[in-house]
Amino acid sequence: GPTTVDQVVYKPNSQSTDEYIAIVNPDEYKKWLEGESYSLSGTFDIFHSGQGAQGLLGKASKQELAAAFDVSNETEALEILLNKGALQSGDKLKQFGDGNASRG
Repeated sequence: GPTTVDQVVYKPNSQSTDEYIAIVNPDEYKKWLEGESYSLSGTFDIFHSGQGAQGLLGKASKQELAAAFDVSNETEALEILLNKGALQSGDKLKQFGDGNASRG
């Protein structure tokens, strides 16, 4: 069957609708959290939504990452996101590019 994916959601500012999201393989994420040396680079993209849960996701730019995480390196930004973000399991997963997500 399809691999389960979870997402880790990080909000730099609780007042803001900005969210940074990493799509992760739950098993690998758990291993990483437990301190196994697991190479993050190139594994997870960081996505950005400016409208909170209803917004469409786009890949976060280096500028956005620098502003949100105060680091110039994508891997460092990812480590911060994974450390501070909230894990949401796949059933809550945001639809990529689904135009029908808006609630009247």
